[in-house]
Amino acid sequence: MAVAVEKLITSDILKPARYLGNELLAVHKAWDTTAIRWVLTYPEVYEVGASNLGHIILYNILNAQPRQLCDRAYLPGQDLAAKLRETNTPLFAVESKRSLTEFDILGFSLSYELGATNILEMLNLAGIPLTWRERQKAGEAGREFTNLQSQFPLIFAGGQTATSNPEPYADFFDFFALGDGEELLPEIGLVLEEGKQALLSREQLLLDLAQIPGVYVPQFYDMAEDGSVHRRRSDVPKRILRRVATPIPAYSIGLVPYVETVHDRLTIEIRRGCTRGCRFCQPGMLTRPARDVEPDKVVEAIEQGMQATGYNEFSLLSLSCSDYLSLPAVGMEIKNRLKNENISLTLPSQRVDRFDQNIANILGGTRQGGLTFAPEAGTQRMRDIVNKGLTNEELLRGVKTAWEQGWDKIKLYFMIGLPGETDADVLGIAETVSWLQRECQGKGRKPLNFNLTISNFTPKPHTPFQWHSVSTTEFKRKQNLLRQEFRRIKGVKVNFTDVRISAMEDFVGRGDRSLGKVVRRAWELGAGMDSWYENLDQAFSAWGSAIAQADLDWKYRQVENGEWNLFHIQEQKRLADAENTQFLTPNSSLSTPHSFDIPLPWDHIDTGIDKKWLQDDLQRALEAAIVLDCSFEGCSHCGVCGTDFGHNVVIEPPAIPKFAGEFVPNTTKAQRLRVWFGKQGNMALISHLDLIRLFDRVVRRAGLPIAFTGGFHPMPRISLATALALGATSSGEIADFELTVPMAVDTFCEQLAREMPTDIPIYNVEQIDLKAKAATQLLESAEYLINVAALEEATPIQCQNWIDTIKAKEELWYEHTTKSGKSQLINLRDRLFELELVKTHKSIAESISSVIRYRGSYRQEGLLLRPEQILFMLEAVASVEFQLLHIHRNRLILGV
Repeated sequence: MAVAVEKLITSDILKPARYLGNELLAVHKAWDTTAIRWVLTYPEVYEVGASNLGHIILYNILNAQPRQLCDRAYLPGQDLAAKLRETNTPLFAVESKRSLTEFDILGFSLSYELGATNILEMLNLAGIPLTWRERQKAGEAGREFTNLQSQFPLIFAGGQTATSNPEPYADFFDFFALGDGEELLPEIGLVLEEGKQALLSREQLLLDLAQIPGVYVPQFYDMAEDGSVHRRRSDVPKRILRRVATPIPAYSIGLVPYVETVHDRLTIEIRRGCTRGCRFCQPGMLTRPARDVEPDKVVEAIEQGMQATGYNEFSLLSLSCSDYLSLPAVGMEIKNRLKNENISLTLPSQRVDRFDQNIANILGGTRQGGLTFAPEAGTQRMRDIVNKGLTNEELLRGVKTAWEQGWDKIKLYFMIGLPGETDADVLGIAETVSWLQRECQGKGRKPLNFNLTISNFTPKPHTPFQWHSVSTTEFKRKQNLLRQEFRRIKGVKVNFTDVRISAMEDFVGRGDRSLGKVVRRAWELGAGMDSWYENLDQAFSAWGSAIAQADLDWKYRQVENGEWNLFHIQEQKRLADAENTQFLTPNSSLSTPHSFDIPLPWDHIDTGIDKKWLQDDLQRALEAAIVLDCSFEGCSHCGVCGTDFGHNVVIEPPAIPKFAGEFVPNTTKAQRLRVWFGKQGNMALISHLDLIRLFDRVVRRAGLPIAFTGGFHPMPRISLATALALGATSSGEIADFELTVPMAVDTFCEQLAREMPTDIPIYNVEQIDLKAKAATQLLESAEYLINVAALEEATPIQCQNWIDTIKAKEELWYEHTTKSGKSQLINLRDRLFELELVKTHKSIAESISSVIRYRGSYRQEGLLLRPEQILFMLEAVASVEFQLLHIHRNRLILGV
């Protein structure tokens, strides 16, 4: 049964359009015709979750399955969360508006170590017990249920953090989906459908799921005293395999939100996996082997996606885009095909050693985007230790190429606290930046500026550096070293990540199952949105208190004090015996509480990489020895390639097409059309800026020959007459369109209306003179219908008398505060042209509500009569307080 959210999703909450579920390309399948109903949730606010590519891909794949339905849910803002709790309304899925408890299965993306607190917040808002044990007890109550023989859906998690080390979160989930989900989730759906038909118990169903490669069911495994995990029954796998799938670009097309998201563009994956072998990089280890996508499929997906979505920007995604050898050819092909559409291409952080003129040529468009490189370390020695595979010469060549191609500002990522790092290596970051600036100077050019992000190295499971850590004191000292050094360098902005949160990420990320109570208590104490800057103090306080209350301070201090520092141990051994430089092994005479022979909490997760290879690679790091990229060089024998995980797929690049020329904005103004349209229903909750963005995308999808402005940032010539208050409806909005080619008015209207949401009806289109003033310059007055309620008992006769009194007055003074803070008195009566009581209605609470029509001044120089000012006039003559219930703009009236 749908939740009555219309009373909750109102204009008084921040960005109410987050929760509408009516985005373009959203899939609405019939509830009653499906056997298994999923909810995929992203435990962040909508702007983050709705633009996540994995979220979009899995949503599309699940909805493509027969008899399966997939809805979505996101972490609500604090304002809506408060409303949900105040009204005892459970958290709902955005499309069906059904409570999350009505679904069969609820999946969370767990991609950040501290993100589980947001998941607990969502479960609590949904009225779902937080742990699998609590849900199991509730299911034993013997009630009849409509979903999978339980009062609550199955709860699972996937994503990078869930795959690398699920143990700190094992208490909360019925199962984990490890690795790529494109093939795994449909398999899970089929098992659930069969189990639902067979009326299997929850435990039987989970046992069936545990037979699927990639599914880990924690309740069938126990934690030993040393933190390692072992199966408690013989009919489940000893080790759980990470799943690997081939990317399918077509599933990336979907969900065009009305609100601006963090990645407000079409994103297409071009390569999955990375074999560069950076020793700190968990994604690179967890996504092997590397798999290129066929260039033709990438081009086809981008061309279809841009047409279907109306975006003016697209991004090509990979852990290392420049290792996709077809990148220059694909980028140039798309740039040529869409050269008349004012389209821009952006890329995530790239390998600076592969950045050349070919890649520079395909980036940007008329809006040159930012450029990000990640040298990671400031000296050659440190880059060799982490196996970055980047020389100083390659770093300079890439940065200089960017500077020569017109970039004046570049973003660089560095890390401090890496194994084996000295103060000279830390200061090398500043020396490297200063050297790059000196080398990139030229007459008539601005000096090259840098934005630096300097993060704290956080060791991750399944990497060679998983046995290492650095004390928070050292991090702070090294940050201060760099702060002092960068004070002497101009043109550099430096951002440091918070040391406290880095330590927490390390503590939880490499923790065992005993940390479940810490995660839960941290949520109870207010941790949440921990990756957001404004929440850091609250988050750190909550996590610190939770650790203390769990009597795990001693364990956290190990992380804070850097007691997993094997480089320090090796140095101690070298000093003890100068002739014996043998690396620490399990048989070494020097013991450590974290020797290689001690089991790790994630050893039962089979990522394909052999643990012995990780140990050997750490030895190579100690020797500053590099391992070549096995996608392009010889095999590194990491253990991944084989039957279970496949092999590297590197596609020979096609020839780079000849450049067809940059986009030249067509500024021809051959026709001007004025459109009258409405804003009804849910579209009333779309902001003015979002409406402008919507019109831009509608025009692109409709293929209308819109004219552009000139200059460095050409914009489509679409002009809305004025803004409408959020939450107000209208049947009288006006927009002007300028076209490069004349069109029949009816044809234009038909094409525009076809791509518009149904709640934005097109009422009329007229051709106007090219030299006519814009509608925004011609505004004279506006007519409104407002619904108001008297908060004291009143009769219809009294309401009419109040209206008549206002009309009879010549002066009604109102104190207005200007933007500069000055007060001025204005006579509202001068701005009121018409006023009438349309009807009255007596509510259940005995208060009376009235529909009032008024026409007032709406001149853009500030002579506006707002609906709120009608309330002021009513209160002035009636001495009664009124409430504004709804605003509807009937029409905008233009002067000659």
